[in-house]
Amino acid sequence: MADETRDTRDEEYQDEAPEDVEEAPTDDDRTDDWDDWRARATEDDRPQGREDDSGYEEPAPELGRLNRDYVIPGVSSEDSNPYRWHTGEKRDHGGEDAIEVIDLVKQFGRTRILNGLNLGLPDNQISMVLGPSGTGKSVLIKHIVGLLYPDAGDVLVHGESVPNMTDDELFEMRKKFGLLFQDGALFGSMNVFDNTAFPLRQHTDKSEDEIGEIVNRRLREVGLAEATQKMPNELSGGMRKRAGFARALVLDPAIVMFDEPDSGLDPVRTALLCELIREIHEENGGCYLVISHDLGTARRIADFLAVLWKGRIVESGPSDELFGSDNEFVAQFLNAETEGPLAMD
Repeated sequence: MADETRDTRDEEYQDEAPEDVEEAPTDDDRTDDWDDWRARATEDDRPQGREDDSGYEEPAPELGRLNRDYVIPGVSSEDSNPYRWHTGEKRDHGGEDAIEVIDLVKQFGRTRILNGLNLGLPDNQISMVLGPSGTGKSVLIKHIVGLLYPDAGDVLVHGESVPNMTDDELFEMRKKFGLLFQDGALFGSMNVFDNTAFPLRQHTDKSEDEIGEIVNRRLREVGLAEATQKMPNELSGGMRKRAGFARALVLDPAIVMFDEPDSGLDPVRTALLCELIREIHEENGGCYLVISHDLGTARRIADFLAVLWKGRIVESGPSDELFGSDNEFVAQFLNAETEGPLAMD
C-alpha cells in the first residue's frame, strides 16, 4: 500500500530530484529492464525502520554516523563528527504535538538533504523552522503534506502516518492543511475572488451564496475586500501573499503552513504580514508552521522554534528559551553573529 503511494508521489515530484537520479521503468516498460533496475536497487533504497514482508525490521539510520556513500550539504568530507552541535534537545512546550517527524531521511542522488530529522510541532501554537539556506526546510514541508515520500522514517499528522496513507487517505488528510507558498501561488487566469473560492468549489458542496460569504469574510480579514475582481498581475507582492493566505484559510484548516512568507517583502510589509498571521491565529487557533530564515519574523510571531542544519534539528523549544540558548550554533544563528560554527562556505 505504501509502495503504491510512493510510486505516484515520486512521479509527480520528479522535478525535485537532480538530473542524475535514475528513474524506474514505467508500467509499460516492465520487461527485462524492470528486473534489471530492481536488481540494482540496494536495501538502502527501501524505507528503513519499517518491517518488510518477511517481518524483518531494519534499524533507523544511526545518529552521529557519517556514511561516506552520500554527501550532506554543508558537511565536509573531512569532518568525522558533523553533528557535534546537534543536541536534538526538545524543550517542553506545554502542549500536545499536532505533527511528529521521526528519524526522517530524504536523499536525491548522492545528496542527502534530511538525515535522521526528529521534530514535534505543537498544536495551537505558531511554530517556526529556521536554518541556513539549502538545509531542507521546504523539503520538510513537502514530506509533512505527503508531496514527497521519505527514504526512511515517518511523519505523523494527528497520530496518523502520512507515508503509509493511500492516495484517497492523503486526499482527505490534506483537507486539514492550508498552504501559503512563497509567491502566493495564485492562478493567473482567475481573479482574487475565484482564486480564494477555488478550494471550496473543489472540496465542498457549498452553494455559491455560502462560498461568497466565506470568501468575502476571509478577504476582509486580510485587507483585500476591495480587490476581489483584480487579477494576480494587478497585485503587489504583499497583496498576492495576503490573497494566498485568505485562500489557505477558507476550509478552516487545523494546520496552516507558510513557506517563507516574508520572501520578497520589504521590512514594513513583512511586519504587517506577521501581525496579520498572529491576529488570525489568535482568532482561529490550530497548528501554524512557518518556514523561514528571517530572525525578525521569528521574534515577531513564533511561539516555538526549531533550528535545522545539516539535515537535522539542532535544538527546538519555546522561542524565548531558544533565543537564550547556550548552544554554540543556535546562539550564533539566532543572534546573527559572525563568530561560530557557521561560516561563509
